[in-house]
Amino acid sequence: MPRRILLALLAAVLAAGCAGPNKLAEKSQQKLSGGDVWKAWQLATRALDREPMNPRARAAATSTFRVISDDWQRRIHSLASVDSLRAAEQVLAFSEFRSNAVQYTPVDVPAEWAAEERLLRDAAARHYYRQGKLTGAAGRPKAAFANFHECERYVTAYKDAAQLAATAYEKALTRVAVLPFTSGGAGLSGREVSERWRDALARELSPPAARFTRILGADAVTSRMSVAQLSGLSREEALKLGRKSGAQRVVWGRLGPVRSETSLHLFRDRVARRVVEKGGDGRETVRWVEVPIEVVARVRDVAVDVNVEVISTHDGTSLATDRATRSTRARVLWTSYVPEGDLSHYVLVTDAERRGNPARVKDVETRWKAVCGEAVTLLQVLSARRETRGDGGYEAGVLGRFATGAAFVFLQELPPASDLAAAAVAHGWQPLHRELARLDGMDDVDLGVAVGGD
Repeated sequence: MPRRILLALLAAVLAAGCAGPNKLAEKSQQKLSGGDVWKAWQLATRALDREPMNPRARAAATSTFRVISDDWQRRIHSLASVDSLRAAEQVLAFSEFRSNAVQYTPVDVPAEWAAEERLLRDAAARHYYRQGKLTGAAGRPKAAFANFHECERYVTAYKDAAQLAATAYEKALTRVAVLPFTSGGAGLSGREVSERWRDALARELSPPAARFTRILGADAVTSRMSVAQLSGLSREEALKLGRKSGAQRVVWGRLGPVRSETSLHLFRDRVARRVVEKGGDGRETVRWVEVPIEVVARVRDVAVDVNVEVISTHDGTSLATDRATRSTRARVLWTSYVPEGDLSHYVLVTDAERRGNPARVKDVETRWKAVCGEAVTLLQVLSARRETRGDGGYEAGVLGRFATGAAFVFLQELPPASDLAAAAVAHGWQPLHRELARLDGMDDVDLGVAVGGD
């Protein structure tokens, strides 16, 4: 009895295992009969993924492949008489499909079809090879490289296309020198900003993000500069230096002037602290104690004008510009009041005041928000006060908190305008990055540069 039950269970398991692929194969045939060939193919391949040797799934995959193959051949053949390049593109897509399908079913095609595919591939390769020659002769090495590269997609090792592509690529490489910016005062170092921008651009425009653009390192540029030039160059000096450095394009610009406005705000009032006292009988009594407090807010707004240009070193053509004002704000809060006990026992106004004197509540909350910020709470300020050690003097390490938009930083001193100006332009390389990425695939002649002979 136990043995018979075991055999019955084994048979049930085997039947259940076959039911899935068999059911998928059956649905595949139904979809094929209804004309939904791609759904039929999906179902058949799912069945074979589950059970590679399932005969019904194999048959479903084979019959579906034949329908897809015949239809694809007909469409390519019809397209070839109208647009041979689009037909050749479809040949590549059909070939890729067959490469993926071979694990499920034989993918043989008629000999005459294989010959037609070769003709279409050859015609496309010939077209792009010819275009590569023409664009190369027209002083467009980036377009030439793209054409020779496309030629190789259709026919590997077509004539000398690979060698010509390599030659075109070397000519197409665009070296960009980021030169020290001139600074408009307030202690903002144009050289330091340009160096940070250069490093960010080199990181973001490294292959494969950019095919042709290469950001030159510091040694390629600064070794050719005088001490005076490290603080900024004229446009003409920038072009000369770029040419000496082997750059096809330079990034040149000016930062400033720097504008700074500082304001002081004071919140002076009473807040409430909940005090819990235990009597002689063990009962707790809650009372509210008024606590005078002063919170000082110092706010500094800094704006920096940025004027940056990407210039062709060939003839001085301006290829892109970024003229904008970058700004940042620093808000620091400080209170000399040192909180006692549980900080959660402090409130700006009590519930009793909210019920009995709503006008005062509105006045207190309005003045608090105007000084400390819309989202800053009394608990946050008191927590910051308790955690602060020392006199609350400014240290450069906290500058990043302002750059990331912190609601406030608990300090007595504001960062100097020069530090805030540096924070304002810290990410100013991003618009420049977008422009250089846009220019990456564009030849100088297409940008209006007067390109002569080699």
